[in-house]
Amino acid sequence: MASDVKNDIKWGIAPIGWRNDDIPSIGADNNLQQLLSDIVVSGFQGTEIGGFFPGPEKLNYELKLRNLQIAGQWFSSFILRDGLDKASEAFEKHCQYLKAVNAPVAVVSEQTYTIQQSDTKNIFTDKAHMTDKEWDELCNGLNHYGEIASKYGIKVAYHHHMGTVVQTKEETDRLMANTDPKLVGLLYDTGHIAVSDGDYMSLLKDHIDRVVHVHFKDVRLAKEKECREKGMTFQQSFLNGMFTVPGDGDLDFKPVFKELVDNNYKGWIVVEAEQDPDKANPLEYALKAHNYIENDLLKEAVH
Repeated sequence: MASDVKNDIKWGIAPIGWRNDDIPSIGADNNLQQLLSDIVVSGFQGTEIGGFFPGPEKLNYELKLRNLQIAGQWFSSFILRDGLDKASEAFEKHCQYLKAVNAPVAVVSEQTYTIQQSDTKNIFTDKAHMTDKEWDELCNGLNHYGEIASKYGIKVAYHHHMGTVVQTKEETDRLMANTDPKLVGLLYDTGHIAVSDGDYMSLLKDHIDRVVHVHFKDVRLAKEKECREKGMTFQQSFLNGMFTVPGDGDLDFKPVFKELVDNNYKGWIVVEAEQDPDKANPLEYALKAHNYIENDLLKEAVH
C-alpha cells in the first residue's frame, strides 16, 4: 500500500542554509525569527533545531505564532571517546529537550574521530575507521540510546555522514546489521551517500524498512569533482558549492521519492544544504526547493 503522500509525509527545511553551526560566523545575522518566517514564506511545515535555537519555552512560542513544527535535532555522540555512561547522560538531556519541543526524532552521529571540522583533512580520503571492538561498542551504545529515546516517545535516526566513522554504504550496512531495528532507525541522506559512494539508491532500497527520517540534499557534481581533485576539507567543499537544494543540482530525486512513497514511508523529509548564505540566499533557495517538490515530485506521485 503506497503512502498517502499528503498526510503521511511532512516537509521541512534545515536551518543550516541560514546559519551554520560548524562555522558560526556564516549567516550570523540571520536570527531565529527571520529563519522561521522564511520557512513559512517558502511553504514548509517545519525545521530541525539549530545550534542557535533558544530553550523550549521561547522556541515553542515562536513556532506556535507561525504554525510550524520541529522535525528533530542533531546529536553529536561520543560513545567511543567518552564511554557509554557519559554519552548516555548527554543523550538523555537531548531527548528531554526534544520532548519539550514535540520533536519525534533524535538525529545521531558518532563524532569520535570525525574530520568534519578539520582544517586540513581531505574529506574524500582521510576519514577514520573503527576496530571490531569499537564497532561492538558503538552498536551496543546505540541500542542503549534507543532504549533511552523510547522513554520519551522519540526515535533514534542514525545519520551516515561524510568524514565520520559511519559514512559508506558498507559501514551503514554493518551498523544496521548489528543494531536492534526496534531501537535504532536510519536517517537516509541523499547528498552524503551520493558523495561517499556515488550510488545513492542502494542504501535506500536495502534499508527502507529502517528509514525513520530523510534528508534531501542535492549535489553539484562538477563542484564535487573540483573539490575532490583539490583534496578539500568538508567545510571548504560546502563553501565551494558542492551541496545545494533539491532541483538545483544533479541528483534525481524522483526514484528516491517513489521508493519512499511505494514503501509507505511516514515521517519527515527535510531539505538540507550546507551553503554560504551570502552566496546562496536562504529564502531564494528554500523557494526553489519547495517549487521543485511541488511541481516535480508531488504532482508525479499523486498521478
